[in-house]
Amino acid sequence: MTFSVTMPALGESVSEGTVTRWLKAEGDHVNVDEPLLEVSTDKVDTEIPSPVSGTLQKIVVQIDQTVPVGAELAIIVDASEASAPVQVAQVPAQPATPDAVVETPAPVTPPPAPAAPASPVATSAGTVITMPALGESVSEGTVTRWLKNVGDSIAVDEALLEVSTDKVDTEIPSPVAGTLLAIDVAVDTTVAVGARLGLIGAAGVSAAVISTPVAQVPAQPVSPAVTVPTPPPAPVVAAPRVSAPVTPPPASVAPAAPVSQPADAYVTPLVRKLASELGINLSQVKGTGIGGRIRREDVEALARPAAPVASVAVASTPSAAKPAVVAVSPLRGTTVTMSRLRKVIAARMVESLQVSAQLTTVVEVDVTKIARLRDRAKASFESREGVKLSFLPFFAVAVCEALKQHPVLNSSVEGDQITYHGTEHLGIAVDTERGLLVPVIANAG
Repeated sequence: MTFSVTMPALGESVSEGTVTRWLKAEGDHVNVDEPLLEVSTDKVDTEIPSPVSGTLQKIVVQIDQTVPVGAELAIIVDASEASAPVQVAQVPAQPATPDAVVETPAPVTPPPAPAAPASPVATSAGTVITMPALGESVSEGTVTRWLKNVGDSIAVDEALLEVSTDKVDTEIPSPVAGTLLAIDVAVDTTVAVGARLGLIGAAGVSAAVISTPVAQVPAQPVSPAVTVPTPPPAPVVAAPRVSAPVTPPPASVAPAAPVSQPADAYVTPLVRKLASELGINLSQVKGTGIGGRIRREDVEALARPAAPVASVAVASTPSAAKPAVVAVSPLRGTTVTMSRLRKVIAARMVESLQVSAQLTTVVEVDVTKIARLRDRAKASFESREGVKLSFLPFFAVAVCEALKQHPVLNSSVEGDQITYHGTEHLGIAVDTERGLLVPVIANAG
């Protein structure tokens, strides 16, 4: 069976995307939800996971090419047909020969027989829908709305649910056509990337028929993750950590790192930054993610047992803590191509000079009561939410209330008409490693 990978809609107003990198080559095997390529849009730079398991037969769109949403990016052949490429490989070389067409059905005829036992698995278990990685540094997402109910039929690439992350709010399309058999994550629930969201079975299959095999589906992906736990590498790394502060020349430890470093391990900038802050050598980290990817949890798990050893070493040799040299950025003295996201940011900044009034107004306001309220609530807020309570939420509420009382500030000019908007959409600029992003809180008022 051949499956077409298309450009997804990574946002409400996104109409096209640019292929920035292919993570797999033609002929490579790819698993379900394994990163297949990287795409850049006006809203986000993200990886596109493979919707099915099989062999990448053809790459349709090359790097740096921009295509509209829904355009075909690649073709993936079902795993059951992957064994036939050796015999069928000669067919494309002679498509014009009628004899070759006659010979093709002979080798293709046997695969349906082995495909028969595979079809009950697909029918009974269905296709598992998982949380995709909607950005390099995105590790989790929140289900904000299910667009389909259990028992509803759904087509390929039809919107299935809405997900919110730190980077983007977007719809998740269905990778296959069929019937939604199960919803595993409720609305407003936050789960990690790769977590199971739901199950889609063959069209016309009821949820009652799938009730028994459903429990077997997660058992298959979970078992490899459990068999490769992160604690075993911890003792191996703990030994070099003790010897590092005691032995003056750390150069002897450095050569050992490349030996155990996986050559194809993929590390996101967020994980690399975290490892640098914790003093973790990524070559010693065993990745438990898809394709050996090193996740944030892998780095934190490795740093956890090493923490007590580090404290003892610092106490015994205080002089070892002094040579903490800040790493020099490799970007110094280089020239790189501007990413699509930064191009959009630059265009929007220049555009704002033409459509928005550039002025600054200073007004003094007594926020003593707000400061006292924050002091009373910040401890409980941090324990409940996991982040510190700043003054920004209070100012955001004040802005929304002011816009309600003074709608002229929330108006727009179109030709000779002025529109006073009835809703308040609040945008807050956030400086990230990839550029200045402005997440918008819809209906904030």
